[in-house]
Amino acid sequence: MADMMKKVPVREQEPKVRAANFEEVCYGYNEEEAVAEAARCLNCKNARCIEGCPVSINIPAFIAQVKEKNYDAAYQIISESSALPAVCGRVCPQETQCEGKCIRGIKGEAVSIGKLERFVADTARENGVKPNPAEKKNGHKIAVVGSGPAGLTCAGDLAKLGYDVTIFEALHKAGGVLTYGIPEFRLPKDKVVAAEVENVKSLGVKIITDVIVGRTESVDELLEKEGFEAVFIGSGAGLPMFMGIPGENANGVFSANEFLTRNNLMKAFRDDYDTPIFRAKKAVVVGGGNVAMDAARTALRLGAEVHLVYRRSEAELPARAEEVHHAKEEGVQFDVLTNPTEILVDENGWVKGIRCIRMELGEPDASGRRRPVAIEGSEFEMECDAVIMSLGTSPNPLISSTTIGLDTNKRKCIIANEEDGKTTKEAVYAGGDAVTGAATVILAMGAGRAGARGIDAFIKSKE
Repeated sequence: MADMMKKVPVREQEPKVRAANFEEVCYGYNEEEAVAEAARCLNCKNARCIEGCPVSINIPAFIAQVKEKNYDAAYQIISESSALPAVCGRVCPQETQCEGKCIRGIKGEAVSIGKLERFVADTARENGVKPNPAEKKNGHKIAVVGSGPAGLTCAGDLAKLGYDVTIFEALHKAGGVLTYGIPEFRLPKDKVVAAEVENVKSLGVKIITDVIVGRTESVDELLEKEGFEAVFIGSGAGLPMFMGIPGENANGVFSANEFLTRNNLMKAFRDDYDTPIFRAKKAVVVGGGNVAMDAARTALRLGAEVHLVYRRSEAELPARAEEVHHAKEEGVQFDVLTNPTEILVDENGWVKGIRCIRMELGEPDASGRRRPVAIEGSEFEMECDAVIMSLGTSPNPLISSTTIGLDTNKRKCIIANEEDGKTTKEAVYAGGDAVTGAATVILAMGAGRAGARGIDAFIKSKE
């Protein structure tokens, strides 16, 4: 009999094999494994896992359907709350959310909720199952800016309520950060992201690409000239941050955003694409979040020896434990308690190395984490020919600066209510990274759901 206190293991590519390709690392559960894992769920009456889910999926209900092999029913239960289950099953930090609340996890290992969600979504895709659309349209037009997780979720929820929704996307492909930010080996674009976008479109949502709101047309014009009754802004946070240290403008210094966009959206890793990308011999990635892990693992697959430099200790790494584990397995070298002070540049303007200083942890700062403090006299140099900065991102101020009455905070994030996404401008709602700064996919989806609720209440109040 299987050990009910432990998760059913998930199959993965071998580290040495996957470090040289861009195929998906995790294979996910097959049917036998999924049913066995579903059997571990206690189907709690007071389901704390639902509390831990930012989009409030009825987790015990969908797992109960998996247990009975009713996969279509399981998919429809998930789809009531999530527009992107195949995405969330792969990239959500379940360990700190739904699985972090699981009762099974008190004395054993939590139920693999994420892997079960992925199994249900993948099974639905393979069998051509779509989310249930609205029974009828209500005649109201809503515009959504951005086709990332916040925008897709808001649009999907509104479409299910009968709204006529149009998404305006600046890039030539829909998906936002799902398309340009997360590598193929974590989130396959054609198999998963494109299929999830098509599911949202199957609800009646229209997606228009190559429209830069704030340049092509403004939010005010959408409301005043295009006949939209409300606008949701889910434009993300795509403006990269840098350290401001000497040498940062040298050739061979990249933002993680540019590096990953070239590789993911523009397919630089594929031989049949002409997208240029710098293939380093030795790359240093600065940062410790999920984006830093993605950049490091991508550079590794492109042939580099990769060092990840982070100013705090390994215990403070903000990236998911699974991503850190996979990066280490693949050969990324971690230089923690280390902070760059200068990028060294050769006579031709190219990176030749990086100067760093060792750090130690002092008293906690405003974030609650212990503040890193430089150790005098501990400077050292490391040779490299590329430095990839992954220090976070902020919202592009284009939309806020071209919309009358839309207020932002000191970080240039749009000010919006967490409960309903309402901004300082009537009929304009916002959510996701455009409001919070860079965060997770699932938190952006939660904000998209809140925005949909807010817009629905606003339209009904007018009626």
